[in-house]
Amino acid sequence: MSFFSSRNARYRLCGLFLALACGMPVCSGLAAENRKVIIDDDDSLSLAEATLLKAPGVDVLGITVASGNRWRDDEINRMLRGLEILHRTDVPVVPGAIYPLINSEKLTEKWESLYGRLIWKGAWMKQWVEPTNQPAPNYHAPDVVPTPADGNATTKPSKEIAANFLIRMVHAYPGQVTILAAGAMTNLALAQRLDPEFASLAKELVYMGGSLNPHQQLSTVAAGQYAREFVNSPRREFNLRFDPEAASIVMHAPWHKITMVPSDPATATELSADFLHRIASRNADISRLVAHWQPGSPMWDEIAATVWLNPQIVTRSDQLYVDINTQFGAGYGDTLSWSPGYQPDLDEQKETVVETINPTALLATMEQILGRP
Repeated sequence: MSFFSSRNARYRLCGLFLALACGMPVCSGLAAENRKVIIDDDDSLSLAEATLLKAPGVDVLGITVASGNRWRDDEINRMLRGLEILHRTDVPVVPGAIYPLINSEKLTEKWESLYGRLIWKGAWMKQWVEPTNQPAPNYHAPDVVPTPADGNATTKPSKEIAANFLIRMVHAYPGQVTILAAGAMTNLALAQRLDPEFASLAKELVYMGGSLNPHQQLSTVAAGQYAREFVNSPRREFNLRFDPEAASIVMHAPWHKITMVPSDPATATELSADFLHRIASRNADISRLVAHWQPGSPMWDEIAATVWLNPQIVTRSDQLYVDINTQFGAGYGDTLSWSPGYQPDLDEQKETVVETINPTALLATMEQILGRP
């Protein structure tokens, strides 16, 4: 059988062409060894996960889940259902932390009574402070699992604990596993505390979280609504504020490489109805997911996923030392950052901080990957 009559070879060649088009690394042979990634998240399956799951040359080893935007069990049900729709039930969904290490709903309410209302509180959000076109928060108890619009999952989550799974994977594949964190960092902090070698055995950490000095860049109504988060508090960002102590533990861990995607570059992006229509028209499974996705939000997690897949979308970055404020005061959960030489030198780690990206390249990369059969 000739090379080009081999189905597997044709698939590999297609993967090579897509990798070259998206700026993904390839070796001198047909394709580089698959890159291994664990997604740590706090919501339902999004475009970010879908892109990683469909990207050529990527092995998603699992998705670990902790409470954040929603309660953990609600997220797990939604994540499993999304994987069913994408026919990727081979990817384990691993339950993690239900509660942050120290922060809580009561502590957050106490903080608000002293320092003012938060724009977004995730699983603790009961109602919006001001009128908005955003969907009303779905507040419920931690053990309640509402039925999503596309139905409940029939598959079950892993019986392993997320922290143990994370540790087991980096030991199984030392120096090969990227941790892509798109939510509160409780699971990662627990893994690091259980095994001090955890971070050093991983290949790298890429995370969406933190905020430096974002400015509204788009003039749409939705952009103005999401800009409320940083107009008066530019250093506040939900993912890391939900569990500041966990984030600080992770920031001090000995990672070989850290890439931070703060909220700043997301202000140049918006998940438009037109983009959702384009990707839905190219893939029937994606169209089923798109039907329940709300357009208008900045593309926070999508940037983090695509920066890892195609670093060429980054147009400006910096090298900074980063930590999170864990003092229970007005700045609790805020992002702290220093140029090299100015950090307190208490084991903070240097991070590559993504400041701006090319939104057109972001959408083109995602559309090309999501359009794959």
